[in-house]
Amino acid sequence: MTQLPILVPAANLTKSPSNVRKVSDAVADAQLEANIAVKGVRQNLIGVPVSRKKGHYRIIAGGRRLDAVHRLIEKGAFDPAYQVAVLVLGDAKDVIETSLEENIFSLAMNPADTCRAFQDIIEIEAKTPEDVAKRFGLTERFVRSRLRLADLADPLFDALRNSEITLNIAVAYASNSDRIKQAEVFELLKDGPYRSNVSEIKRQLAVNTYVGNDPKALLVGRAAYIEAGGRVDLDLFTDSTTERWIDGDLLNRLAAEKLASAAEAMRERDGFAEVRVLPTTHVTYNDTWDLRPLKGETPPLTDEQQSRLDEIKTELEAANEAYEEAGDEGTAPLANRIELLEAEYRSIEKPAPTLTDEQKIGALAYVVIGHDGQPRLHEQLYVVPVEDLPAARASFGSLEERTVETDATSVRDKPTYSLRLAQELAEMKSELLRVHIASDPRFALDLGTFWMVDKARRTDDAADLATELTADQPGSALLDFHSETIAAEEWARIDDALDRSWIDAGSVTQRYDAFCALPDEARAAWLAWAVARTLRAVLLGREGEALINHLGSRFDIDEAAWWRPTAKNYFDRLSGKAAILDHIQEVGGKDLALRYSASKKHDLSTSAEKMFAGTVPLEPEIREAALRWVPEAMRFKKPAAKLQCDPANGADGAGEEGTLPQAA
Repeated sequence: MTQLPILVPAANLTKSPSNVRKVSDAVADAQLEANIAVKGVRQNLIGVPVSRKKGHYRIIAGGRRLDAVHRLIEKGAFDPAYQVAVLVLGDAKDVIETSLEENIFSLAMNPADTCRAFQDIIEIEAKTPEDVAKRFGLTERFVRSRLRLADLADPLFDALRNSEITLNIAVAYASNSDRIKQAEVFELLKDGPYRSNVSEIKRQLAVNTYVGNDPKALLVGRAAYIEAGGRVDLDLFTDSTTERWIDGDLLNRLAAEKLASAAEAMRERDGFAEVRVLPTTHVTYNDTWDLRPLKGETPPLTDEQQSRLDEIKTELEAANEAYEEAGDEGTAPLANRIELLEAEYRSIEKPAPTLTDEQKIGALAYVVIGHDGQPRLHEQLYVVPVEDLPAARASFGSLEERTVETDATSVRDKPTYSLRLAQELAEMKSELLRVHIASDPRFALDLGTFWMVDKARRTDDAADLATELTADQPGSALLDFHSETIAAEEWARIDDALDRSWIDAGSVTQRYDAFCALPDEARAAWLAWAVARTLRAVLLGREGEALINHLGSRFDIDEAAWWRPTAKNYFDRLSGKAAILDHIQEVGGKDLALRYSASKKHDLSTSAEKMFAGTVPLEPEIREAALRWVPEAMRFKKPAAKLQCDPANGADGAGEEGTLPQAA
């Protein structure tokens, strides 16, 4: 019959010298003690009788539990007569082996199981993280971190449970609570060299997110961001300056709207010809490369300003000294303080030049976000160089061109594209052409062969070919740009349809043989894909545009069917209301433009998007004109007649084979 444990007063129990565990862990012991204080000793100890001392036992297994009970008795948490269940061994010969069995076969819990266990306690037993922390002798921060891991995206949680990723990697992914973003980054990195790089994981998760003290966040305001549906990533140790706002697209839109409103007010107040919005803290060279700085008289510093500069110098010295002495966790607020002081110093040291009213009328100004989150007029003003006006009018429209009516006088700026918008339009235009090249292998073969042999025989610059043909994807001036157009969706479909069975065939020679064994259609699709992706974006009026337009005309691409202007991809990006009203007048005349002339910039952009999408009631001829309209930067110029090698006629002019249907 199996012997049962007996209850023995803890005062009669001592640890046996034969207990194999000689080294313990103070933190783990404290956690065990906290749990026993709440729940008692739930697992019996194992002991052997002490000779000539009836009722006393030496414990050979469970010594940590016994030590915890003795400490709790000393602290007064347990009664001195507290009893513990002990299984008494009748044979003391195997005490060391028994002690080793007790310790060597213990298995630490999988972190994933711990996470879900904490979660179940809180949800089922209605406990708080603080309750769980006290019960198990843990810090509340530890419990909350494990609860955060319990909410990881399913692929990540499964990887943690299956020991495919370490706990540190899981914690890095938990730095962003957006489960969709977690899964996307995990899929992106899991087979690459950065799959175990904590810094790269956190960097990828932080893309398009903002901390609470970012200038954009300060501009929009926490309440407005949350009211618009924005999410804030909170934990026990963040505050309003370090919390992370994870809906970056929403914040960008709100910031752009607020800046646009401020820009319009500044334009009306100061009488500038144009005020452009930049949702950043500074103006870059790329934003102003085609402009001439406007020089005014710089006012001398007042005594108060000079005194403030001296104060800032003193404050900066103190802040820099504190920064050098601060630990890692204390540097963030100091760095922010230093940045604000330096920005204030620059704004005082270099005040905006004083301009005459005549200069202001023709001036172009930029509104940026100050480091304090306030809309700020950039200190430097610009004008379009006189010698560049003809080209500017031809490509982007004129800043100073006016339309004078006999019955009314209206002053409207023609649409002037920022370099960023011009680059985006060029990218979307080339993207449209790439889709058609990738959908016509015969055309791609002819084009690719021409690109390669023509570039090979030349010694001069081949920029007019508008390609980088080595089958490498060309670089872009835009970082993390996703057009979200119909062409982008079609490219993804083409990419997904490629036969990739040869990629995992083994060595390079084995992969080559496997690729050659593909059907002709599969290899031809790879050729078309490789040639199409080399096409680089060309800005309107730049070298290479002629060939871009010529190639697009060969497909007879219906640009309006593939691309429609929206508030996000076009109207919000224009310099002001006047530019949008010009487009409305272009398709519907002055009367239609006047209907919307009182609208705010954001409302006007939204209305224009619906109008040019044909979703608002309009006269049939105006609706048709709006649906056919695209900006010049997105058009391919059509030739007078097709040639024999046009893709719409097939490589030999024998039919419709290889054409890509127009988008619906």
